[in-house]
Amino acid sequence: MAQVVVESLLENPLFGVYSFYASILVLKMMFMSILTGMTRINNKAFVNPEDAKAMKGKVKVDENVERIRRAHQNDLENIPIFLFVSFIYVLTNPSVGLATYLIRSFTIARILHTIVYAIIVIPQPARGLSFGVGLFITGYMAVMNLFYFL
Repeated sequence: MAQVVVESLLENPLFGVYSFYASILVLKMMFMSILTGMTRINNKAFVNPEDAKAMKGKVKVDENVERIRRAHQNDLENIPIFLFVSFIYVLTNPSVGLATYLIRSFTIARILHTIVYAIIVIPQPARGLSFGVGLFITGYMAVMNLFYFL
């Protein structure tokens, strides 16, 4: 039974799209962890006294570190929800073109959110728009899932 489900899933053309973009999103979140740590080291701004001592830095709040940390936190609050909702959405047999567009657009929006929030720092409404696109897509998929399983 499980083998039949897996084979059926692997035959779904959207599962490949989902898997590709889900992997990009996971790698992006992992990159944010590394970027936060590197920025802490470069600015010698640590949250733990033992890290500060080992790295010859200080326990302090640094706005550069905080921007990256907040962008990462925002990813951690939004990407896992999208991954869950979009996986279910793929199982509802939606239009391949629309689903591909939505999944790709969410991924691009999350990357842009990080760029405008933590890397280049572009003023609002850039961050809000990139966040809103992702939120809208996740909400749309969740509503479509509800209608499908109603």
